[in-house]
Parts: sequence; structure tokens; C-alpha cells
Amino acid sequence: MASSQMSRDEALECTCCRHACHVLLYSETASQLFGRIPIRYIVLMQMRFDGLLGFPGGFVNPLEETLEEGLTRELLEELGVAVPVSKEDHVESCFSPPRSGTYSSSSRLILHFYVKKMEEEQIREIEKAAASTAADHGLEVLGMVRVPLYTTKSGGGLSCFLSHSFIGVARSQLMNSLLRLHLVSPGDLQEALRGSQRTHAESAQNLQAALKLTGEQP
Repeated sequence: MASSQMSRDEALECTCCRHACHVLLYSETASQLFGRIPIRYIVLMQMRFDGLLGFPGGFVNPLEETLEEGLTRELLEELGVAVPVSKEDHVESCFSPPRSGTYSSSSRLILHFYVKKMEEEQIREIEKAAASTAADHGLEVLGMVRVPLYTTKSGGGLSCFLSHSFIGVARSQLMNSLLRLHLVSPGDLQEALRGSQRTHAESAQNLQAALKLTGEQP
């Protein structure tokens, strides 16, 4: 089921719904991989406690705080840094598609997505704090990761990253943001997705072989 888009104000009118806010933090960078591959942008995601990739953030209660106040609170817990987020950073709100079955009207989850551009030094400080002072480090958050926007000669980089498992609509949020912000070209993203499909096929074969080693028959 496709997620249902709505405005921020429309989302807040749904008082019987749960709300969660997440943010993509990014910056420009002049760094080069191996001194020759331009990285161009630093885009942050995180490895969650369940082994899935997602964006920093979490549940908020609009009856007690604004969406942005709740998101800033969640970021302090997960990143160890108070990152101020404003209404201007809001990109979209939508219903989260249910994983299985259907949600009752009292348990529907609305996802609010934000994008915030920062300076490279600020991003580096966030990475340091997330691994040293964040309350959720090693618990709800296993670590921050950068999204590789480049493609190596062997096909590594963005295509391999996109082949990982993401929570909910996080993969779509990432890809839409990369295109909207012109961080990658449509052609490069399409090529990365094709490479990701090949990686998935190879992974399925490897997992099948691993099952045979454990004695389980197909």
C-alpha cells in the first residue's frame, strides 16, 4: 500500500494518530576518497537497534510539544547534540504503510520528514558526539553512517549501500532527497539501483548456500 501524502497542518489535525519525526542531515565537503574520488556531500543515516538503516529521530507528541521541538529532543538523545530543526526544514508528511495487516484509526502512524543542511564541521561534531556522549548510543542507535554517493570502478558505493535493509520508507526518503537536492543525477541513481538489484540477487544465492551448510534443505 502506498503511503498517503498530506500537508503538515493536515497531519496535525489527525489527533488520534501517532507521530514520528526524522531528519536527513547533510553538508558539502571537499574530501576525496583515496585522494581521487570526490565525496562531494556528507549525508548521515544511522544503524538502528534492529539492524535496519534509518534517519535520526523518533516519536513525538504534538499535544505536548511541536513537531520540531519533539524532533530536536530526539536528536539530542540519539546524537548527543541539540540540533535545532525548524518548520522551514520540513519536507513531507505521510502515513506509514503498515508492515502487515492494517492499522486501526487509533494507531495509524504519520511520518514527518525533514532535511537540514549544515556545515561540514557541524556534521563532524555530530558524528563525534553520537559515538561518545549520546544517551542512545549502543542501545537504540548502533552508530552513525555516511551514505556513499560515489560509485567505485568495482561497482561499490551507492549501489551497495542501497542494497541494505532500511526501516519503513527510509530508502525512498533517501532517494527522493538525493534527487530533490541534486546530490546525485537521475542517471547515476538509476545505475546505482540496477547495481543494487544485482547485489540482492547475489546475496540471495549466498544465503541459500549458507542455509545448505547448516543442513537446512530448500
